[in-house]
Amino acid sequence: MMRTRTLISTVALAAATITPVVAMSAPAGAAPERTWNRIAECESGGDWHIDTGNGYYGGLQISKGTWDGYGGQRFAEFPDNASKDQQIKVAERIQNGQGWGAWPNCA
Repeated sequence: MMRTRTLISTVALAAATITPVVAMSAPAGAAPERTWNRIAECESGGDWHIDTGNGYYGGLQISKGTWDGYGGQRFAEFPDNASKDQQIKVAERIQNGQGWGAWPNCA
């Protein structure tokens, strides 16, 4: 009985210790939100819903082809119709695939 209690206590302590670390971990290589805010400020004046007619959309000025290619259709047809968080999620995929060169003037 004492062994069982000790084992249960040890497992519970380990789970409580490990879980917060896993829950707070960001995706590998994810840039902080302030980085995306700075890029958006440079790309679009910080307007996450801009469509100027230049072929690039949203705060991070993502083309329709790139948006579709990196799964943006899951959120909205065009980046400017997606939320800031959704645009950042797609941008993280773009950054992982293309690097910061996807935003050559602002990254």
